[in-house]
Amino acid sequence: MEANSNIPSSHTLWSPHDTVKDAAESLGIALPDEAAKNLAMDVEYRIHEILETAVKFMRHSKRRLLMTSDINHALEMLNIEPLYGYDNTQQLNFKETLVGAGGQTLYYIDDKEMDLEKLINQPLPTVPRQTTFTAHWLAVEGVQPMIPQNPLPSEIKSIPPFARGATSSTLGNDITSSGLSSDVTMKDRDDQSRNKNTGLSQNASEVKPLVKHVLSKELKLYFDKVVEVLITTDPEKENLKYAALTSLKNDPGLHQLVPYFIQFVAEQITNQLRNIEILTTMLEVISALADNKTLFLDPYVHTLMPCILTLLLAKRIGPASKDNNSSEAEDSLKKQLAVREFAAILLDHIIKVYGSSYSTLKARVTRTLLRALLDYSKPVGTHYGTLLGLKNMGPEVIKLVVIGNLKIWYKQVIEDSNKTDYEINILLNTILDIFRHIKVEVDNAENTSDGAQSISEDVKLKLEERVGTKLAELILEQPDAIAIVRGIFFGEINI
Repeated sequence: MEANSNIPSSHTLWSPHDTVKDAAESLGIALPDEAAKNLAMDVEYRIHEILETAVKFMRHSKRRLLMTSDINHALEMLNIEPLYGYDNTQQLNFKETLVGAGGQTLYYIDDKEMDLEKLINQPLPTVPRQTTFTAHWLAVEGVQPMIPQNPLPSEIKSIPPFARGATSSTLGNDITSSGLSSDVTMKDRDDQSRNKNTGLSQNASEVKPLVKHVLSKELKLYFDKVVEVLITTDPEKENLKYAALTSLKNDPGLHQLVPYFIQFVAEQITNQLRNIEILTTMLEVISALADNKTLFLDPYVHTLMPCILTLLLAKRIGPASKDNNSSEAEDSLKKQLAVREFAAILLDHIIKVYGSSYSTLKARVTRTLLRALLDYSKPVGTHYGTLLGLKNMGPEVIKLVVIGNLKIWYKQVIEDSNKTDYEINILLNTILDIFRHIKVEVDNAENTSDGAQSISEDVKLKLEERVGTKLAELILEQPDAIAIVRGIFFGEINI
């Protein structure tokens, strides 16, 4: 009793004299009694903390049996190196033995003895199954099917847009700026992409998976033959060209070739701006693809619009002429204006058919046409194409965009420029066609040659203020002047 009275009392289940001091002595460390007591209390606190954390893992796993994996998770959570050499799948068998003269009981894990001869004579394990591949639809016409191989929509939304290759950034820009890019637009895109990249971590990298598009031999042969016929200059193959365009317009089963034909059209328009025949053929290809009811062109509208707007607003189409006043220059101008008229018709068709899929398509095209209209340095072909494009945008666009800027446009483009009389007549006739596009007729008897005399002086002054003196005189000279003036001031004054 006297010997035990010298041992300091401890508030722990662990006896400092039996456990901590024995461990210290086995390591050759002389540990004071007070230090052994404090160390034992700390060890018990750490063990309780590990067990409480392991019990939490056990309860969250809906189990009542504490497993070694729970202990390992608790150790990892507490930044302690986990234990090694214990497996949950095998039952641990403890055996009891007596150690020392005092007969102290010691429990140990019984290691399973393996017979090497028996192990060698065992049959070899079965060979694993060979790796196989299965094909499935990743997307059908831009829509991902709900199959187990594809990720769920909730998982896709959780991925950042730059990582999953989303088109939000592309749709956020002007859909027409890809074909008629300016320095400012390209600079803005570079700044936006640079800002996105700076937000990424240094270790993160954008991975874009490459999907190989496999075409059958028949489709490859069909594409090669059609392309060869479309770009030929042999007049004897005109019938083949017509047959190829008819095939593109009516044949089903061309879904896989649509992106290839669109890429072909874009390359030809970019590289053959001086060849009127090739440009006309490319517009016919676009028209044939748009008229084919079996094709789904909605995902490719953003690629078609730059092609059409390039032919509508390009500075120079066709071969350059040295003398602008010669008959040859007039013939060349007629041919390029015919190409622009075809492009304007296609632009109107694309907007009407696919405007519901792209709600901002009409607004973006109108903004692009307005920029071209207000650029007074553009040649007559660009202004002609701009006026044709705006004429098909509807009465509201004509009143706001065309008539609202017509007075300044006439002074800068018609009066203060060195255009020929032939070019000026073309632009003025186009303006009159735009006016007739919005004219309002009430009584056909009013549309007489002396219709201008029935318009009051007050209305004439307002017309001059709206469109300018020269254009007002030109309008009043027309036989349907009253209907044109009524359309210009529709909803403002009664005429």
